[in-house]
Amino acid sequence: MGTEQFCHEVTIFTIAKKQRTDKMKTILLVCTGNTCRSSMAEGILKNLCRSVNDLKIISAGISAVNGSSAASKSIEVMKEKEICLLNHTATVLTEKMVLASDLILTMTLAHKHAVISMMPAAKVKTYTLKEYTRKSIANGDDSCLDCCETKLPQIAKQEPPLIAKNDILDPFGQSIDIYRKTANEIEECLKILCEELGSV
Repeated sequence: MGTEQFCHEVTIFTIAKKQRTDKMKTILLVCTGNTCRSSMAEGILKNLCRSVNDLKIISAGISAVNGSSAASKSIEVMKEKEICLLNHTATVLTEKMVLASDLILTMTLAHKHAVISMMPAAKVKTYTLKEYTRKSIANGDDSCLDCCETKLPQIAKQEPPLIAKNDILDPFGQSIDIYRKTANEIEECLKILCEELGSV
């Protein structure tokens, strides 16, 4: 891809994001079980955007068990940020949630692929969290944004670097320090989103 075409696509991407955030009502955050990454993301985003009116923030998991509590280490790490996850209950992702959401942010490319597979029309409003906040675009690495639609089912099994660069680290089963690292990574991405919403 040439520089001119890449810059054009970045411009279109930015304009589209501006249009979405201007009228945004519901943001859906998606991970696997809705007990670690997306539950923390929901808590963090609600905290960051507490001054934004008419904004609904929800989370769900591709393979969640409805009613499960947030992971104990997620609760602990969020408590350190003065965010309470004690009342969080996991929710499995449904087509109804996808349809009702204005913006869907997933923790990994695999989650993005799962959302789009569930409802192809959601492609226009579904991004990985890192993709949406332009971390990969800022690094000039646009190839990872294309692989989701064309090659993900095959290459996801190999966990190539391009996917890892757009995925939020999964802390499940790991140390409290990894949970903190994941939470901070999520928070930095969400701060960029909240700047667009005018709350930071």
